[in-house]
Amino acid sequence: MPDFVLHQQLAQDCFNVGSFALTELLMMNDSQYPWFILVPRRHNIREIYQLGQADRQALQSESCLLAEALASIYRPDKLNIAAIGNLVPQLHLHHVVRYQTDKAWPAPVWGKFASLPYAGDQAEQRITQLRSALQMHLIN
Repeated sequence: MPDFVLHQQLAQDCFNVGSFALTELLMMNDSQYPWFILVPRRHNIREIYQLGQADRQALQSESCLLAEALASIYRPDKLNIAAIGNLVPQLHLHHVVRYQTDKAWPAPVWGKFASLPYAGDQAEQRITQLRSALQMHLIN
């Protein structure tokens, strides 16, 4: 997508994991929760309803692929999926693995605690594990 530019805040806060047909897959640099984000490569889209029908279906499909992989890897008590976008207007869909024992449970993770960046090779290990689970679906 020539007009697509990842929002500066997402670029600053996340690691790139890979690409699906429609979306960029990112990982939030917060080691407190396995937290991944899908960003459709579409210019000037803020809400899901603004996507065309085919893109809506692709987003749903890619979200489900990611959710299934996260459920398989992490066995969460709950998987929070949400398009909040109050601070970052670019459409992005959060996928946050939650456990009843996590620091923020049962509240949402957004703004609850300061992020705790990954140390050493923790981020790369988590990214490699997810890429392996999604290898047939990622285009790069």
